[in-house]
Amino acid sequence: MTQRIAIVGGGNIGESLLAGLIRTGKPIKDLVVAEKFAARAKELSDDYGVRVTDIADAVESAAIVILAIKPGDVDDVLSVIAEVEDQGDQERLTVTLVSGLPTAKYENALPAGTPVVRVMPNTPMLVGEAMCGVSGGRYATDEHVATVVSLLETVGKVVVVPEKQMDAITALSGSGPAYLFLMAEAMADAGVSLGLTRAMASELAAQTIRGAGVLLTDSGVSPVDLRAAVTSPAGTTAAALREFERYGFRHAVSEAVLASSAKSEEIGKAVLSAIESD
Repeated sequence: MTQRIAIVGGGNIGESLLAGLIRTGKPIKDLVVAEKFAARAKELSDDYGVRVTDIADAVESAAIVILAIKPGDVDDVLSVIAEVEDQGDQERLTVTLVSGLPTAKYENALPAGTPVVRVMPNTPMLVGEAMCGVSGGRYATDEHVATVVSLLETVGKVVVVPEKQMDAITALSGSGPAYLFLMAEAMADAGVSLGLTRAMASELAAQTIRGAGVLLTDSGVSPVDLRAAVTSPAGTTAAALREFERYGFRHAVSEAVLASSAKSEEIGKAVLSAIESD
């Protein structure tokens, strides 16, 4: 990749993608970051050796603009980008890592025909273990989508889906880390009640979840078979799983994922309705 890339937003997700791109050996001169807070801008510049500037300057020099910002900042950022786009390049690729907002939101705010690719990342991007869902907007070509996939593969794994499936991606992998963090919290609490120190219980829970995740992704064995392999008849694991079933663990997880998807869909519909009423 030789095109210049601008990352708008120097928070955790923006920094994670920046670090991933640099790890690939990509020339640092091809990367620029837009960050409004001076202290954070200096930190990023010092740590990564990249140019950190304002949004208008970053966008004007870039062929690919990646939005790693909060939903509440999107309108202001798009208004700046649209002004820069009006000065020339109509083929700049806009990539949004903002949760819940459909590609139509960006296409409506940017010059007609602007290609937009939507990404649903998750927080393991911070450690290079993201699971990202990607979908192209109405003007995004297969080449645009492939370019974004290539970028995101520097920080984890990627699946390409139709945009109508992004609510499901949000519910399963986007929000998913929080489900496991809650599981780890509950496991640690139980460990403390059994006499372990908080630090030890937390370490045991975290490493157990980490190890189980690696085993699940690397072994090629289904979760059903992995669970069966560790569950001896009438043993300790069987006793624990029986309690999970008694308290409706499967149902709770299913309902949680469905609720997350419904909320994502609700947000998207509200945005589309606002666009149509304009």
